[in-house]
Amino acid sequence: MFVDVVNINVKAGNGGDGCVSFHRDKYTAYGGPDGGNGGKGGNIIFKGDNNLSTLADFRYRKKFTAANGKNGEAGKKSGKKGDDLLIKVPVGTLVRHKETGKVMFDISDTDEYVVAEGGRGGLGNMNFSNSVRQSPRFSKSGTQGEEFEIKLELKLLADVGIIGFPNVGKSTFISMVSNAKPEIANYHFTTITPKLGVVKYSYDYSFVIADIPGLIEGAWKGLGLGHNFLRHIERCRLLLHIVDVSGLEGRDPVDDFETINSELEKFNPKLCDLPMIVAANKCDIATNDQISKFKDYIQGKGYDFFSISISDKKSISKLLDKIAQILSNLPSKVNLFSEDDFYSKDKCSDDSLKITKVDGKYIVKSKKFERLINSVNLEDYDSLKYFQSMISKWGLNDVLKEQGIQDGDTVQIGNAELDFFS
Repeated sequence: MFVDVVNINVKAGNGGDGCVSFHRDKYTAYGGPDGGNGGKGGNIIFKGDNNLSTLADFRYRKKFTAANGKNGEAGKKSGKKGDDLLIKVPVGTLVRHKETGKVMFDISDTDEYVVAEGGRGGLGNMNFSNSVRQSPRFSKSGTQGEEFEIKLELKLLADVGIIGFPNVGKSTFISMVSNAKPEIANYHFTTITPKLGVVKYSYDYSFVIADIPGLIEGAWKGLGLGHNFLRHIERCRLLLHIVDVSGLEGRDPVDDFETINSELEKFNPKLCDLPMIVAANKCDIATNDQISKFKDYIQGKGYDFFSISISDKKSISKLLDKIAQILSNLPSKVNLFSEDDFYSKDKCSDDSLKITKVDGKYIVKSKKFERLINSVNLEDYDSLKYFQSMISKWGLNDVLKEQGIQDGDTVQIGNAELDFFS
């Protein structure tokens, strides 16, 4: 089954917690702190795979989670890093941040892309020892791995996209010139999924051609089959528009041409900027007058025109020559997006601070301060001093004073409630 759009959840691994430990053996009277650091959480990594052509593997599995980092141990032993989770997707897959709709990655090669970053490992108490604080009884917790919903959207990679109304001969053409073997029959919508084929133009040059399922009027807003596959045209470097010039099915070739172009423009105006060759098919059953009128119209629009017939291999060969010539002068990759289309991680989101006053209590919402409160032992003097120094250094005291806090008022950070004293 061809699946080209899915929504999934990805969760990178959490960082391991730092360890609180002190060196103890019978030969050491007063061992120092030796709690090790936690390991980093595993990343969620996506990798393009040329052997995949659909997102069907994601139809039923919707949650992907990488391994957490291990906690630190005594003896200054760091926790093991969590294993990364490698997810293979077809080359041509877009990874979108579902909430914003922005593009995170355009996987158009076989490189690896870190989609969700694992959490940092927490520091063990060995890191907090100094000349004043010689026996720290606290460590830091690991941070949470990134988690969000993403949308995977497949846009097939092809050099040439074949477009046109149903039953104009697209499937027959691609079966003749490439290794693709689409189903061919004399009725509309024979092709219900895009078909890719490799055209071996010469011994040292080939290109990929895609048969895009038949478009009809209104496809851009969901009619017919074409609306499901218009996105696959966006990556093509060149469009081959095949038109039935014979009028055998009672349609006018000029109307057909304009209708398909209108559908492309309504779906994405950038598609109108792609170079296009127009091939008038079924010339063996068309009159000279039909071919001549359509040729004049197309050339008047500034497009290259070719009259072809499936039974005339010479006409097909000339068309392939022109396709190869145009491709050789085009950029190797179509730039689909502007800088504004890409998702940018908010570097300050972890440092964001929100304070609300409810029933005389000041509630602090901040990932940074919540991690801090979870990492210290408030019953330990050294740990408490460390906590107080950090909230002063990070400016929480100043912000609370600006909001009118008084000595003795209650401050809630995470699940902990503290009395404020300046």
